Amino acid sequence: MSQPSGGRPSRATLLETAKAVAASFFGVRGGQAHERDMNRLNPVAVVAMGVALAAAFVATLLIIVRLVVA
Repeated sequence: MSQPSGGRPSRATLLETAKAVAASFFGVRGGQAHERDMNRLNPVAVVAMGVALAAAFVATLLIIVRLVVA
């Protein structure tokens, strides 16, 4: 992973944040990934992504239920 000239790790992208949040939903993140993410992820972005992914999950379940019941 590239680091800026200051030695700090670069910020995680939106896709990397989504992957970390999705993995944590299912409890499949390893310790090494957790340590790496702790230095790169923005806490506000993690919370926002968590809310968005949870809403998408609920919406998907509602759509599936409506299709089955209809």
